[in-house]
Amino acid sequence: MLLKGIIPPVVTPLRADESLDLDGLRAHIDFLLGKGVHGIFVLGTTGEFYALSEDEKQAVVACAVTHVNGRSRVYAGTGAETTREVVRLTKMAEKEGADGVSVITPYFIKPSQAELIDHFRRVADSTSKPVVLYNNPATCGGVSIEPDTVARLAETPHIVGIKDSSGDLQNTIELIKVTPRDKFAVLNGRDTLLLAALMFGASGAIPATCNIAPEFCVGIYESFTKGDLPAARRYQDLLAPVRLALTLATGNGAVKEAMALLGRPAGPNRGPISALPADKREKLKAILTKVELM
Repeated sequence: MLLKGIIPPVVTPLRADESLDLDGLRAHIDFLLGKGVHGIFVLGTTGEFYALSEDEKQAVVACAVTHVNGRSRVYAGTGAETTREVVRLTKMAEKEGADGVSVITPYFIKPSQAELIDHFRRVADSTSKPVVLYNNPATCGGVSIEPDTVARLAETPHIVGIKDSSGDLQNTIELIKVTPRDKFAVLNGRDTLLLAALMFGASGAIPATCNIAPEFCVGIYESFTKGDLPAARRYQDLLAPVRLALTLATGNGAVKEAMALLGRPAGPNRGPISALPADKREKLKAILTKVELM
């Protein structure tokens, strides 16, 4: 299974009291699929996986798989701080019917490359489902899955790709160079580089901004695959300020703020992430207006 296309890391809708809003999740999944995305990915960083209990994670995966009902593939984030927990979560996602899992590097202990190889191999050995590596140094204490490490892991059964959120285009290019393109997918994780990554051989993207502007993300990918580079560039130019606006909030707080402004509220983020102050909300609104989302 070669991953490709636009696979949004879906937000986890919450009620005002910060409890799960599974009806909201179903509605958001329908919205994204209606915009032509190529897969659904729950429990990513944008889905606040780090803030959810194990029971809540199981509820989210079960809800997504059941509601998608074969309309697209469903992937689940099963990353955690220990190999033992990742294996347990991966088995849960497999039991609930997820088509594959994404595993971020442990984000507190700063493992060595040798420890990362052992970690990911043990996870892959625990499941029959495809495993996607997730490289995000900014949220993992600066630890990056180095290209040589990825090349070795690409030889492991069930490890089928990597999401690179390093923001370093050269790193993405190196990952593409050292892995077999016919069976290993390199997916872009920095939305401002989506088109550039595709031009160098990435097979798709997992863009947080797809929750806000799926038409821009899908537009980049579809235009590129059709050979219409001018259209792809126009969509990328529209998407870039939306991605840069996410820095207005802590973590992924601005994603839900933008969705609320666009009339598709997904509730709050879990504390300690708080709502944007009025001045920053106005800045976000101005950006969304400028790119004609509002």
